[in-house]
Amino acid sequence: MVCGLERIEHEKVFRFSLVALFFLAGGAFAQDIPQSQVPTEVVNNFKKTFPDATDVEWEMDGDRYKVEFEIGLLKMDHDVWYDAAGQVLKHQEEISTSDLPKKVTAAIKRKFKGYRIEDAEKITEGNQVAYILEVKSRTEEWKLAGDSEGNILNKVAD
Repeated sequence: MVCGLERIEHEKVFRFSLVALFFLAGGAFAQDIPQSQVPTEVVNNFKKTFPDATDVEWEMDGDRYKVEFEIGLLKMDHDVWYDAAGQVLKHQEEISTSDLPKKVTAAIKRKFKGYRIEDAEKITEGNQVAYILEVKSRTEEWKLAGDSEGNILNKVAD
């Protein structure tokens, strides 16, 4: 029998794994739409939150509105999913490896000796945060999904 705390931890790992699998698989079912087809509430919230966004592209992803854009001098990629009322459901953003939590970089150094982190993305869904990392050695590449504590939740050969 699983006690309450263990069940919560199992649910947390399961939820993060589902998020990770979704992002590792990609959003293959989205359909491009013009901004004129996006509800005003969604567009206004987006413009208020990301006034400096460039290269903005909108998609319908099921019943959610997805916007892809870039921010900053380094043109960091962002994807944000909104509901029809303009509430953010999910935010995926490219980040610098130097912006990763120390626990994450320490775990990679410990669990993947001889690998370097090539790319990093931060995914925020509600109050949960996950990281998608690409790590590379001379002979192997892995795509990892983990949490901010450095736990590796999913690993796929890249």
